[in-house]
Amino acid sequence: MPYTENYKLFKGLENIPVAKTSLSLINGEEGKLFYRGIAVESLSKESSFEEVAFLLWYKKLPNKIELDEIKQLFINNREIHPDMIEAISKIPKNAHPMDVLRSCVSLLGIYEKPEKPNDKITRAAKISAKLPTIASYHYRLSQNIEIIPPDKSLGHASNFYYMITGKKPDEEISKLMNSIFVLHAEQGLNASTFTAMVIASTLSDMYSSITGAMGALKGPLHGGANEKVLDMVEEIDLVENVENFVETALKEKRKIPGFGHRVYKTYDPRSIVLKEYAKELSLKLGDTKYYPITEKLEEVVIKKLGHRKIFPNVDLYSGIVYKLLGFSKELFTVIFALARVVGWTAHVIEYTSENKIIRPCGIYTGPLQAEYIPMEARK
Repeated sequence: MPYTENYKLFKGLENIPVAKTSLSLINGEEGKLFYRGIAVESLSKESSFEEVAFLLWYKKLPNKIELDEIKQLFINNREIHPDMIEAISKIPKNAHPMDVLRSCVSLLGIYEKPEKPNDKITRAAKISAKLPTIASYHYRLSQNIEIIPPDKSLGHASNFYYMITGKKPDEEISKLMNSIFVLHAEQGLNASTFTAMVIASTLSDMYSSITGAMGALKGPLHGGANEKVLDMVEEIDLVENVENFVETALKEKRKIPGFGHRVYKTYDPRSIVLKEYAKELSLKLGDTKYYPITEKLEEVVIKKLGHRKIFPNVDLYSGIVYKLLGFSKELFTVIFALARVVGWTAHVIEYTSENKIIRPCGIYTGPLQAEYIPMEARK
């Protein structure tokens, strides 16, 4: 292992290629994101989540028969083992839903029968199908309300909305939920995806990879940032307080959640789509707080930090959309995970097809040739 300062340190592995991928392309300078070459804006408005899952797993858009088959695969695998339901019912009600989801993915690995070694896509689909059921069951049990079984007549994203709220989504909400899931399905080698790949590179099982990815996503610098956005908006409370809040945050050198991205040096394209949805929901529901404050935040922060290429990321408006849809704040990162699991599994499948264990090195900065000191001689 290197131990001299002659080695260059790439802290955070920023801009260090570690793998080839055909899953997604991010153009950070122009604010573009493509899944298998197709613009994410187009997919979010024209496609379905199941279709995008097929695209990521199979490297092409499905035909009608293939799409029907992948939808049925999701539907047929939504139910979870009765023992898992019992286990979820015994989890403390105040447990964070991301902790529950992470732990239950690990538990799934115990109850699920192993697939054939070459049938990783089926395994990926089964995990993806079960996660909304786990999340909704825990949420409703934690609220002391009866769980709602999956509805086979609903698509993947719409079914999650139904199992959480107990309301059948109308066409507008179904389209919105689907778009949200598509927008969050894939985003290159971010922290959670890389975590999944590192674990998979040891030839561990897919459940272990996804469990690790969940742990990474929970962090406030990754998926957990959308919760922080809502906290910030509620702290600001009034549009007229935005300027002072931003000034104070900058003076105290505090990070303003919902802004800035390791790759994007302009608007995150997903934030633009989500802003449209947030505005539509705000007008429809008569919201005079969440969207107006967030829009003002966008204006003020860009005015002050735009020259440093700090712009809205996906988290700025996603939390507002979730809030206006009626989701509890603790579910925001869960929604992210329910969508991103298809990207995680796609990367696991892709990387392990030409696998090499991921093993970086560290630059040692400690003493050399130190001697062991007996206890009686130590100060």
